[in-house]
Amino acid sequence: MRKYIIFISLFIIQFGCTKLDDVLYDRIPADEYTADPILKMSPIYAPMREFVDWGGWWFAQELPGDGVVCPTRGGDWDDGGKWRVLHQHTWDNNTEAINSMWGRFYNGTLEANKFIEEMQSLAGDPVIDEAMAKAKILRSYYYYLLIDNYGNVPYVTDFLNAPQQPMRNFRDEIFHAIVANIEENLPLVQPSISKTGVSRGMIFSLLTKLYLNHAVYTGTENPDYWAKAEAYADSVIALGQYSLESDALGPFRSTNQNSPENIWVIPYHEDRYEGFNLHMRTLHYNSNLTFDMTVGPWNGFAVMKDHYDTYQDGDRRKDGFLVGQQYTFNGEPIIDQGAGGVPLVLDPYIPSLIMGGGNTPVEIRNSGARVVKFEIKRGAKANLDNHFPIFRYADVLLMRAEARIRQGLSGDDDVNLVRQRAIPGAQPWSGVTLEMLLAERGREMFWEAHRRQDLIRFGEFNKAWWEKSASTADRNIFPIPQWAIDTNPNLAEPPVSLN
Repeated sequence: MRKYIIFISLFIIQFGCTKLDDVLYDRIPADEYTADPILKMSPIYAPMREFVDWGGWWFAQELPGDGVVCPTRGGDWDDGGKWRVLHQHTWDNNTEAINSMWGRFYNGTLEANKFIEEMQSLAGDPVIDEAMAKAKILRSYYYYLLIDNYGNVPYVTDFLNAPQQPMRNFRDEIFHAIVANIEENLPLVQPSISKTGVSRGMIFSLLTKLYLNHAVYTGTENPDYWAKAEAYADSVIALGQYSLESDALGPFRSTNQNSPENIWVIPYHEDRYEGFNLHMRTLHYNSNLTFDMTVGPWNGFAVMKDHYDTYQDGDRRKDGFLVGQQYTFNGEPIIDQGAGGVPLVLDPYIPSLIMGGGNTPVEIRNSGARVVKFEIKRGAKANLDNHFPIFRYADVLLMRAEARIRQGLSGDDDVNLVRQRAIPGAQPWSGVTLEMLLAERGREMFWEAHRRQDLIRFGEFNKAWWEKSASTADRNIFPIPQWAIDTNPNLAEPPVSLN
């Protein structure tokens, strides 16, 4: 045990705010989890709590893409350039978000390995076997995030006998290992309507995502894997548990706990399960007046105008942005005293990534459409109540469409279901191409931490866009944090085979 504790404790020390001893995933303290071993799995889920904030995952998936931006606003939001380097693909292995993800992901694998070994002596009991199967699938989920973001990484499935300084393993071999692990354990997971725990819907969605990205992870396109991606998307649909909401913004309501569209979520709560504060990062300083909030937002993240302009008028998803004159909750026009006492008008146009002395106070403070895709209820606090979907039914439909198109088949029906839900009365598309699909994924999945992965899979990630020059293919993965290499020099060595 000592070896593995040494190996992983450095992650925990470096990022000690994982809160494993705080309010747990299902909001029940760990010492109350005694009757059912499945309920003792909360520490495995716990790292996900920080995915949308200091865990770095959301930042690293959206800010390097072509939709979300964090401009410098005078003296605000420079923060040593940590947001700007993500946007411009100039990060290094000391960039905060990159450092943060590594520790959280490996913390998840640690807790999974520990749970599995603790339960091993009780194997043979169906309840125990199911619990262990779920833990193995969760471990595979964290390794999916690791190979997606870092490429070649150590693949450790032991707790007591784990190496103190493991070598990296090849990305493609880890891909095959985790797919096999998930498929092997899938039959042990009983049907469930859970949206927070491991369910068959979650498993099928994860397998769809893995097979859809297989060419990125293995370096080789396999036509059979496109068919498998389609088949697992079919399996999600065949469960009959999920459906599109009638409203395109329905899955993001503050009361979205039972949305039929959300498959697997992080169950945030404004008081009991904090961690979802993206609204604080995007809303204007004075937007507290619009939503009668108890706190003042920070006026940062915005939408790149080029992306905002891809939404046509009448697209319900466009209502997920704040633009134009802003009003108080009671309907009075807001005056922005910080910009010289002028009406608060949010302009989608952002003059530059760095706004300072050459810009007016109005430009600095009020540039950029702000994001309210996740409903901000009246009286919202610093953390939202909304559950954050990791897997969602609309994504499954779009993934199935993509898998079909890549096989030379039609994805029109699935794309039109999503598109016409958002744009009632829109003429259906015919002959949907991969280019059209990527653009539609950009509109539908915006702000949900899919864009980096999508752009890489479609070969678009390294292209130039607003305030970002073309980047090189090495930017398709993040570097292993320097602090981790300092602790384990083997991480700087060439990877070795799992075999």
